[in-house]
Amino acid sequence: MSPSPWFEFTIRVRYQETDQMGVVYHANYLNWFEIGRTELIRSLGMPYQTIEECGLLLPVIDAELKFRQPAKYDDIVTIRTRVEEYTHLRMRFASEIRRGEELLVTGGTRHIWLNRDWKPTRIDKAAPELYKLLQKLPEA
Repeated sequence: MSPSPWFEFTIRVRYQETDQMGVVYHANYLNWFEIGRTELIRSLGMPYQTIEECGLLLPVIDAELKFRQPAKYDDIVTIRTRVEEYTHLRMRFASEIRRGEELLVTGGTRHIWLNRDWKPTRIDKAAPELYKLLQKLPEA
């Protein structure tokens, strides 16, 4: 599959997200990646809460970040997220953080679908309606 188009969500950097140097603390970018994934899934018509009500979990099994420039307090940043690939058991998201056109951070996360017993589960069997939504993602 080809990657989906970028989904964008804009936030303002809060003071609590910065460190003593006045820049966004590195762990906050992972939080922003999660915001991007959650909002992308919501935009497909299936809030994450609904996924959990189906008995599914989607934990991160791998994360990667590359820092180019820091975001700073009160910056307006755009979280860009897209589905890079998915199977019946796994998903991979790509993420970017931008300030205007300036690329600040790139990276991504890999996930596995689990049931409430923390056993791998096929999304096409456990939540066929969600799997159909993923199949309808346009390609970039």
